[in-house]
Amino acid sequence: MKKVFITANLPGKSVELLKRDFHVEVFPEERSPTQDEILQGAKDAHALITMVADRIDKNSIDACPNLSVISNCGVGYENIDVSYATRKGIFVANTPGVLTETTADLVWALIFSVARRIVEGDLFVRERKFVGWRPTLLLGVNVHGKTLGIYGMGRIGTAAARRAKGFNMQVIYYNRKKNEEAERETGAKYVDFPTLLGESDFIVITAPLNEESRGRFGLEEFRKMKRSSVLVNVGRGQIVKEKELSLALKEGIIWGAGLDVYEREPIIEEELLNLTNVVLLPHLGSASRETREKMAEMAVESVIQTLNGKTPRNLINPEVFEMK
Repeated sequence: MKKVFITANLPGKSVELLKRDFHVEVFPEERSPTQDEILQGAKDAHALITMVADRIDKNSIDACPNLSVISNCGVGYENIDVSYATRKGIFVANTPGVLTETTADLVWALIFSVARRIVEGDLFVRERKFVGWRPTLLLGVNVHGKTLGIYGMGRIGTAAARRAKGFNMQVIYYNRKKNEEAERETGAKYVDFPTLLGESDFIVITAPLNEESRGRFGLEEFRKMKRSSVLVNVGRGQIVKEKELSLALKEGIIWGAGLDVYEREPIIEEELLNLTNVVLLPHLGSASRETREKMAEMAVESVIQTLNGKTPRNLINPEVFEMK
């Protein structure tokens, strides 16, 4: 019986489908497995279902000689050496599209949490410090009527921009190339990167990680932003230099930030943990029950299709056929 190794417990009933025809092992702990733990579970596996925090490199792939498919439970796949998997004739699949709207919802949760100091206010009340209304208590900044800047106008960026209409916001964006479909749908305007920095009241990062985006936001960029601006990152943690962000927040170079992803995830820059003008979430972008269950279904479906001799629907490396 072919074996499937899964690096985390998945919500919903999709894993039960796998168990009907395959031997399934699941990493049992509520944390990311180490490299050694992944290899121990996957060394004799025919299929591997991974999470975005699991690094699957050349050594990992070589240690799994039976592997036919790596199915990543997430839209991103920077954690996998796709080119090497392709050379080895291994399918790599992901779960695109399903998390777009849910992650865009979280963008706005972070915008409002930072702008209106929601987390601070909740703690203030719980600590029994609230003794009555005062005109200067926990003053935030308005969202309506402001300028929303989006770095990376893909599916999630477009969905976030679409929601800005309800708050009468101007939307500008920077992308590697113009997204005319998004412009028609949202009214967003394409600008160069310096303009995005200088004109945005809120900058939302939804871009994938690549050579252009890696480390794109550092102290030099923060100094070009408005002192009243807010930075939100739901894209990839390595796009923001956390140490420099903490300095910008501490010195008031920008007003606030909301982060759902981190440069060395799950490790977080220590200084950020001590600041009140940043909201920190544990990678909750797609974390609604409906979305996570659908992601699990899609990841499992790719495995079932591959192990039954079919091509996975969400294949990201069609070049693999040239190697077979």
